[in-house]
Amino acid sequence: MFVQPWDAGLDEAEWQTWIAEGHDFGQLSVNGPAGGPPLVVPTHFSSDGGDLLIHLARPNPVWEAIERDPNVTFTIIGDYAFIPAPWRAAPGTEPTDGVPTSYYAAVQFTCTAHLVDAPEAKAELLRRQLAHFQPDGDHATVAVGQPPYGRMLSGIRGLRLHVTGVRAKFKYDDHKPVELRTAAADRLTERGQGLDVPAAVQQRRRLRRVGPWKL
Repeated sequence: MFVQPWDAGLDEAEWQTWIAEGHDFGQLSVNGPAGGPPLVVPTHFSSDGGDLLIHLARPNPVWEAIERDPNVTFTIIGDYAFIPAPWRAAPGTEPTDGVPTSYYAAVQFTCTAHLVDAPEAKAELLRRQLAHFQPDGDHATVAVGQPPYGRMLSGIRGLRLHVTGVRAKFKYDDHKPVELRTAAADRLTERGQGLDVPAAVQQRRRLRRVGPWKL
C-alpha cells in the first residue's frame, strides 16, 4: 500500500481507535501457488494483544498456502467515498478542470500466521471472538464436546496472525487547502450516499488535527 506523507497515520492511537470504532472486517491475503494469483478471503476478525484472531472453514483453500508460506497480509478498508472533479477544482478555474479522487481509510497488517487446530485452542479462540462480537453474552457456551459448538469445531481451523508491521492510511486530501477540505466534507454530508457521512467525519477529524498541511 502506497502512502503519501499527508495520508499517513498521525500516530498509533489513530488507527487503533479507528479499528475499535467498529472496523473489524477485512481481507486476508496469502501467497498462492507458484505461478498463481494470491488468495484473498474476506472475514471478520478480533484482536488479542499483538495477534489478530480469525477462524475459517476447513475446506477453505488458503490452508495449504499458509502452511507453505505463513507470511500474510490483512487489510481493513472503510469510510470511503468518490470525490468528483468539480469538488477539487482550484479557485478561478473551470469546475470540470478538477481531478477526481477517492477518499478512504485503510490499515494493513503484515503478519506471521499460526494455525490453531487443537480443539480446546479453537474453542478458546471462538470464545474470544464472541466476547468481542457479542459482549452481552447472548450465545451458548463454546466448549469441546458440548452442543451446539462442540460438534462444529472439527469443521473449522483457527488462525493467530502475529502482527509484524502496520501501515495506516487516511486519504482525505490533507495536503489541499483547508477551504477545499471543509467544502468537500460539507458536500459529502449533503450527498449522503454510501459511506459519504463517515468519510466526512474522518475528513473533519483529520482537518482538526492537521490544519494547513506543512511539508
